[in-house]
Amino acid sequence: MTNEHQRLVSVESQSEYNLTSGKSETRIFVKMYVDAVKKGLIADIGADRWQTLCVLSSFMNEKGECYPTQDQIAKALNVRREAANKRIKALCDYRWQGRPLVVKQKTRDPKTQRWENTRYTIMPISQLAIFDGDTEELPEPRDE
Repeated sequence: MTNEHQRLVSVESQSEYNLTSGKSETRIFVKMYVDAVKKGLIADIGADRWQTLCVLSSFMNEKGECYPTQDQIAKALNVRREAANKRIKALCDYRWQGRPLVVKQKTRDPKTQRWENTRYTIMPISQLAIFDGDTEELPEPRDE
């Protein structure tokens, strides 16, 4: 990630080593920057979609890909599975400055044609990245 632009949100990892037990622990954090508010992302996305985006980001890899189950998402949001599905749909339908923050792709098993898994990709426009993943610069908000 370049530091040429201001980030709105980031995901970082922190490793700790316990001298007493000899064990290492890695923690992952989602950070929101004040510019996410100043540039209008938080106001525009709304509470439910923001919460859902934060939950999805907790599952992502360095490419922004996430493979949580519907049950995992529902449990993390503390809602029923049906409500979680509605939130995921709303988030995937949402556009920030005309572009999706999350893209959903379902894959089928080629032999059985049953749904295999769902991949959610958190796009760089979302300002969420992990392990040196990319984000992109956002333009200044438009006065309407």
